[in-house]
Amino acid sequence: MARVLSASVTVDDAVVGQIDVPGLLVLLGIATDDTAAKVDTMARKLHELRVLRDEQSCATTGAPLLVVSQFTLYGDTRKGRRPSWTAAARPEVAEPLVDAVVANLRTRGAQVDTGRFGAAMAVTSINDGPFTVIVEI
Repeated sequence: MARVLSASVTVDDAVVGQIDVPGLLVLLGIATDDTAAKVDTMARKLHELRVLRDEQSCATTGAPLLVVSQFTLYGDTRKGRRPSWTAAARPEVAEPLVDAVVANLRTRGAQVDTGRFGAAMAVTSINDGPFTVIVEI
């Protein structure tokens, strides 16, 4: 998750998601052991984490989130010269969980834009800080 001044996702030369004001760019990786039981915790943490300026959160400021699915976060490079993706959940498991996190954020009143699951996405961001953290649930 990065604190950004702005961010966007482009697929096939078309912008599919963007935030034009300060907020969070969330690169959301779903692991093989992630379940629907974690969705509420993930959404609450992303919405309420006080990482914006002056220790504010998206919940307190209304700052938007751009959520982009990112299985490559679970690439294991400890052996060989190619990453292993065995820790990343299969697409048929990951996509519904990503969608559920986004839906849960929106239920909380968050303004959320997204990338497109499984697409070749060009992600652009102007980081604020830079301030990037790994959020493990």
